[in-house]
Amino acid sequence: MRPHFLLSLTATAALLFSLAGCSDDPAPAAEAPKLPPGVVRPEPALQQTLKVAPVATSAFSEVLRVAGRIDFDEQRVARIGASVTGRVTDLYGILGQEVKAGQVLARLHSSELGTAQLAFLKAESQTDLQARNAERARQLFAADVIGRGELQRRESELAIASAEMRAYRDQLRVLGMSAAAVAQLARSGSIDSYSPVFSSISGTVVERNVAQGQVVQPADALYTVADLSRVWVVAEVPEQQAALVAEGQSVDIEVPSLGNGAGRKQITGKLIYVGRTVNPQTRTVLVRTELENKEGRLKPAMLASMLINSAPTEQLVIPESAIVRDGNDEQVYLELPGGQYRLAKVRLGAESDGMRVVHSGVKAGDRVVVDGAFHLDNERKRLEQG
Repeated sequence: MRPHFLLSLTATAALLFSLAGCSDDPAPAAEAPKLPPGVVRPEPALQQTLKVAPVATSAFSEVLRVAGRIDFDEQRVARIGASVTGRVTDLYGILGQEVKAGQVLARLHSSELGTAQLAFLKAESQTDLQARNAERARQLFAADVIGRGELQRRESELAIASAEMRAYRDQLRVLGMSAAAVAQLARSGSIDSYSPVFSSISGTVVERNVAQGQVVQPADALYTVADLSRVWVVAEVPEQQAALVAEGQSVDIEVPSLGNGAGRKQITGKLIYVGRTVNPQTRTVLVRTELENKEGRLKPAMLASMLINSAPTEQLVIPESAIVRDGNDEQVYLELPGGQYRLAKVRLGAESDGMRVVHSGVKAGDRVVVDGAFHLDNERKRLEQG
């Protein structure tokens, strides 16, 4: 019995060994350790395309973009009214017309002017009479015909008449008559109740607020004439950024209606004025620059954007190419030992020349991916989803 038992045991062992040798299933391999969330180890091919640089400080000039508009140069604008109360009889100036200084824009009839001219002629006649009386009195006094008291009375009457004539002449000047016109009135003695309205500057008629037959007064602005060869660009800088602007700083002007916006040639100027007070309603500070406009392409009330280059300050900056965005979040990839990279959320500030100011999230000396961050982010998402 013993030999048969040994033989059976040997055959069973051989069969089991044969079955084990015929199995095709490989032995289970050890799984790679799982990386923490936000950390990625890219494939060697991607790793070679990444460019890493340390975060550093740099002189950064912040560009402030503020909304503005084209406006008149207030030193080149004249609001023209009548010198007397009267009724408009003729209108010569029309909207958009180019006019010269001294050109007649309108004419009106004024009874006030006629009354003042008549008073002047009377005063002039009275002065002539008193002058003759005074001269006769001086001759009589010399001939000892009259006393000194009579001579002084006649000379006093002449002085009063002369003062009244000068006062009426000045009134005519106030009512718009030139010295030549007053002299002509004195020579001719003919009253002219028509008063012209002259343009005080050369420029363009930009407003006309009068109609024929209308009764106007000296307080009424009938025309506005503006010299548009130079214009202002005005904008409102938020109170929080007002400390970054100063007179003399360089500014770029974008006027969308002229097609010189982003990516196109801009108009360059300098700040000529920075407001000394804050607008309490808008919490802004007024700034202004002026531009040449000989071709007339810039028109008042056009919308414009003012890009103000602030004074350079040392700031922690990173290239725009290092930033990856996820919704409203801005992030960068920090280099870790062992060919790994960690996603870090950052809070960024202003942008200029392809660089962004960093307020938090990284510090000076941290090494971040500055080229290839977008592809690295795609690789991380792929690995996390797979």
